Amino acid sequence: MPLYPQQFIDDLKHHADIVAVIQDYVTLKKMGSTFKGLCPFHGEKTPSFNVDRDKGFFHCFGCNVGGDVFKFLELHEKVNFGEAVKQVAQRFGVTLPEPEQTEEQRVSAVERENLLKVHEAAAAWFSAQLAGAAGARVRRQLADRAISDATRQTLGLGFAPPGRDGLRAALLKQGFSQGVLLRAGLVVQRDDGATIDRFRNRLMIPICRDTGPVIAFGGRAVDEGQGPKYLNSPETPIYSKGRTLYGLNLSKAAIRKAGFAVLVEGYFDFAQVFQGGFEGAVASCGTALTPQQAQQLARFTEKVVLSFDPDTAGQTAAAKSCEMLVGQGLSVSVATLAPGEDPDVYIRRHGPQGYRQRLEQSQPYLEYLLDRAAARHDLNGDEGRVRFLAELIPVAARIPDAATRDRFADRLAHRSFVAGDVVRAEIRKALGGHTSPKRPNQPLTAEKPSFGRVTKAEKALIWWLINRPQGALEALGTLEDADFATLIARSVLDLALKLNEDSGFSASVLLQRISALEAQLVTSIASEPEPPALGLKYCVLEIRRARYERERATVHQEIDRLQRSGASQSPEMDVLFARVGELGRAIQALVLSEE
Repeated sequence: MPLYPQQFIDDLKHHADIVAVIQDYVTLKKMGSTFKGLCPFHGEKTPSFNVDRDKGFFHCFGCNVGGDVFKFLELHEKVNFGEAVKQVAQRFGVTLPEPEQTEEQRVSAVERENLLKVHEAAAAWFSAQLAGAAGARVRRQLADRAISDATRQTLGLGFAPPGRDGLRAALLKQGFSQGVLLRAGLVVQRDDGATIDRFRNRLMIPICRDTGPVIAFGGRAVDEGQGPKYLNSPETPIYSKGRTLYGLNLSKAAIRKAGFAVLVEGYFDFAQVFQGGFEGAVASCGTALTPQQAQQLARFTEKVVLSFDPDTAGQTAAAKSCEMLVGQGLSVSVATLAPGEDPDVYIRRHGPQGYRQRLEQSQPYLEYLLDRAAARHDLNGDEGRVRFLAELIPVAARIPDAATRDRFADRLAHRSFVAGDVVRAEIRKALGGHTSPKRPNQPLTAEKPSFGRVTKAEKALIWWLINRPQGALEALGTLEDADFATLIARSVLDLALKLNEDSGFSASVLLQRISALEAQLVTSIASEPEPPALGLKYCVLEIRRARYERERATVHQEIDRLQRSGASQSPEMDVLFARVGELGRAIQALVLSEE
């Protein structure tokens, strides 16, 4: 992600009109000193989405999402902070400075650029081989699998001939060094020192970033008995298999438009599904879905339909993927196919319309898991019921949403013929007092942030920090570490001080660094039009007085303990009584200061 100078980010935010940006997406009406509209992050009929042009903030009082102009674009466009900065700059015609880079970062950027270029050149060479005489047999194989020429070209498919150094020679001739070819994984070095092409006699499938550039290849065997069936590029500085979703570069716009993604396993599954008109499809590159892939998919949609192979391995992967996706806050359902028919085979046999019906009949993932577990256990006997619950109680405990978890408990109780209270008790044990994490920056929640214990002094400090930062930072600087010890908003206030010490305080950077829930707290407070009743001096005095009172209560507890143990005449008691007196005088002094 580009690292732009902080001064540039602050200047850009000051120059950008947050109302103008948000009005590109939301109809806003001026209401007093702010603007109001329907929240784009949750469904509502009465406007609760507020934008304050002067403060540069938006905040929804319905779902509590909030932030500055960059945060709005991050959430709405599903982009990172650097890309949001870039979009704002383009929107207002501001020239972007060169990103700040260390020498190491500069060298790394050059290396990544070289790797991208050599992959693009390799993809073009493979494509030319497939289109030429050498690729005739592979073209027939593709036709036999009902892959059209148009789909072949859209996917950029190619062919690596059987020769040992056809690609190597072509790329060296284009000026690429052998070192780059080795680091890209396009050639391999043998024990005798010779270098040969990694991919030989294979159908070549380019793997791309979601932004388009080719970053790796999957090579499929074209002869019977040729092994391995698939040979993939190794991991490189530009390619991580567990962080890449195949086909996302082609499907992300369709996913956003349709409101859901179809997740399949393999390259040919994707090709058939995509060719069949289901353009919002992606594949996990033939691996078990990873948390990073789930996070990437969550940038583009809130709903996923899994369409994995119907064999045991495919269904096991589907079950694991369901939980992974739900953990990222996604709504998940599962489309099941007949045994022996993966999406590739199913569409070729039954056509796109038949596959569409399967997608429309997909089960919510919890029902799918229930049916799958029930089919494996005899629920007419106690032993089967115990095993059934043992399998699904941990699943229930990992459901992020409490209401959904409770409904699933009802379903478990019903299917297992066990009392609901018993099932819920087992789920609570499995939870162990913890709840599953929600997807970072997830705006589509109606839950209020759980900051009920934030004191008035903390809230006032946050308001002053965002709206009058200089005075607030000076006030914060007078507090000691012990004053912060039990503050609910300590992490926000600590970070504000650290930012001020390191490179100067910036509300934009603060919002970027804190959690989504903390950002909700900050923007909800900062959006209040009027200053809080507590001035900065009184905020500091209140926080310090609360600290002294906590300390005094702790000392009193220790005195009570010693008295119960019969040590009321010990020297330690004298020290404790002296401390009580000191704290009492300190509190009295603070009270007098407030008058």
